[in-house]
Amino acid sequence: MEENCVAAVIVTYNRKEKLLNCIRALTSQTAGAPDIIVVDNNSTDGTREEISRFTGNGSVKYYNTGYNSGGAGGFTYGLRKAAEAGYDLMWLMDDDCIPAPDALEKYIDFDRTHAGEYGFLSGKVLWKDGSLCNMNVQRETVLRNVRDWDRDVIEVEMASFVSLLIPGRVVREVGLPFRKFYIWTDDWEYTRRISRKYPCYLITGSTAIHDTSENSAAHIHNAPEDRIWRFRYLYRNDVYLYRREGIKGFCYEAARLTLHLGRIAASRNSWREKARRASILINGTYEGLRFYPEPERSQNIK
Repeated sequence: MEENCVAAVIVTYNRKEKLLNCIRALTSQTAGAPDIIVVDNNSTDGTREEISRFTGNGSVKYYNTGYNSGGAGGFTYGLRKAAEAGYDLMWLMDDDCIPAPDALEKYIDFDRTHAGEYGFLSGKVLWKDGSLCNMNVQRETVLRNVRDWDRDVIEVEMASFVSLLIPGRVVREVGLPFRKFYIWTDDWEYTRRISRKYPCYLITGSTAIHDTSENSAAHIHNAPEDRIWRFRYLYRNDVYLYRREGIKGFCYEAARLTLHLGRIAASRNSWREKARRASILINGTYEGLRFYPEPERSQNIK
């Protein structure tokens, strides 16, 4: 691998053990270890001290945002740093991502044979038991998940930030993710913004483990009470994403919101708790109709 070609951008927050596992996997890549940019959303668990033993030779760079900017803010920060440093390829992942030893090699092989003519590359994300990770299944179209995994290369329109490779030239053209999304949907929106301009691909031979506690996405009807506040961002951000797709996006989102309200009504929560959850969904949806974030760019991107 060409020196200074690839930067792996990891966003972390209070999960130093998972972060260390991710870094170990990156330093064991058969294509050669990429440079690593760690964006820390102001962890309080000793992450800075743990990471200091990796930063001495300059191949691992550590940045603390100074506050919890969410996943969206962290990836915006990290991509900006990678783009300003002039990396050709940026490899995005959460701190609980463990890429297979040949994950980067598979991406590099595709990049070389296709002369960089793509918007992003995404890999096959597995859960800890080897099954597909349900929250990271890519979409062939905005409304349809990938279903046939027997193909080596699949054109897709949306993917998560778990082992996502983006050429620097694409970042320079489309800008950075929406920092104001804070959490949720920032990856769907950004990859969709890219796939509107370029063909994008799932490389099924490039795999990674997503080391989450459960193999399922969060749902407002059964989420713990102390986590409900986060769903305001999910519904606001999703409304922005799907309204951009025109009538098909509007119909999809309307059906989805109706389904979620039905699940809240059918849940075992008290009526007061049901009303609270429905209120968060409705208020987030209304906020999304008035939400107009602008892509961030850096004057220093090379």
